[in-house]
Amino acid sequence: MAAPVYPAWVTRWVSGQWRQKKRPPVLRPIRPLVLADKVANRREQAGEATCITEMSVMMACWKQNDFNDAACAEEIRVFYDCVAKAEKERKAQNEDTVSPRGNFTSAKVNKLLRRFPQITRYV
Repeated sequence: MAAPVYPAWVTRWVSGQWRQKKRPPVLRPIRPLVLADKVANRREQAGEATCITEMSVMMACWKQNDFNDAACAEEIRVFYDCVAKAEKERKAQNEDTVSPRGNFTSAKVNKLLRRFPQITRYV
């Protein structure tokens, strides 16, 4: 026995093709469409190393003088001066509002989000 032949509109009705042409798909968000109150803490990418040459000169001096600090006082002072200068520059750069890549750091974003919280309910 042969299967009955149905008109084309019945085939479209059963398969659901007629609904796709008439209505746009319904998008239901999983979470509410508001910003969160905080962002994840991300570590900044490590910058280039500083004071490498001063450190290598200091270590070479230590090696030549059997790790005697008195003989290498000048090299140690130069190394510590370089470290203090680099730390001062890093702190001055850290106080700027934007990171080197042009983005806010996660700590600054969290601070701004605490100052300006999201409205989650209507008054």
